[in-house]
Amino acid sequence: MTGPPATPPAASPGPPVAPAAPGVPASPVAPVAAIEAAVAPAAAIEAALTSLGVAFEQPRPGAFLVRLEGQHKLATMTWLVAGEHSLGVEAFFCRQPDENHEAFYRFLLERSGRMYGVHFTLDPAGDVYLTGRLPLSAVSAEDIDRLLGCVLSYSDENFDAALELGFGSAIRREWAWRVKRGESLANLQAFARFADPSA
Repeated sequence: MTGPPATPPAASPGPPVAPAAPGVPASPVAPVAAIEAAVAPAAAIEAALTSLGVAFEQPRPGAFLVRLEGQHKLATMTWLVAGEHSLGVEAFFCRQPDENHEAFYRFLLERSGRMYGVHFTLDPAGDVYLTGRLPLSAVSAEDIDRLLGCVLSYSDENFDAALELGFGSAIRREWAWRVKRGESLANLQAFARFADPSA
């Protein structure tokens, strides 16, 4: 339930380049300008992450993958993607729920209305992400720090409650299975209130 998407989300496309007049060859200036426009924000994101001391991977130009470590959700893998006109943010939260779909999605929607920079969204399979799109002016170290802090807070603080709503039965089965086999319950202690029959 904690894996990042396999590939970085696509950067937002820029406005279409106007075609050349009939008989006039297309100017090479537009593509060069587009490349320069994309490089500048990417460099700003890299500089901001470096100045903050945040470790990151850059699997392709303009796409940065950051691992945010939490207390409840151990890792939130977060993409920062520089587009020509905006900064895209995407972090995997959890897979689609097994049960209580209405209560699960209502829980997330209620929280989305009070969030900064990102909100909960679904992919076609129903898996849950934190996503957002901000203007390129929001690529300073201060803004990146605030944005990543918000992603971590929303992911970490809502994780246990979301799992209880959407995966409660599976958690109870896992608890019982581990007790029967004498396995460690350390990473299930957050759910002991409803998963442990003796609680």
